[in-house]
Amino acid sequence: MTLQLQLQETWFPVCEVSRLTPGRGMAALLPDGRQAAVFLDRAGRAYAIDNRDPFTGAQVLARGLVGTAEGRVFVASPLLKQRFDLETGRCLDDDAVSVRAYPVREAV
Repeated sequence: MTLQLQLQETWFPVCEVSRLTPGRGMAALLPDGRQAAVFLDRAGRAYAIDNRDPFTGAQVLARGLVGTAEGRVFVASPLLKQRFDLETGRCLDDDAVSVRAYPVREAV
């Protein structure tokens, strides 16, 4: 199975799902030069958000720690520890900040 991200109206293949480790992230280079942080939670559900930490500008969110808070799966930035909801991209620590969240699907 291949993991795909939706970019506008096109689905972009990222990697084989088997290459992802539950609870850990992986960075993917997108066709326009941006990066996405791709995650598989411990239940096997895939997520993708921008890899750029909006607080520092560094491409590091794929290296963050995955956790849950109030039923929401998040990644904590490895730099300043702000948490980003993996479904919506919303920062759980600052309502004024968010990152892009990408629709994800598995395809044969």
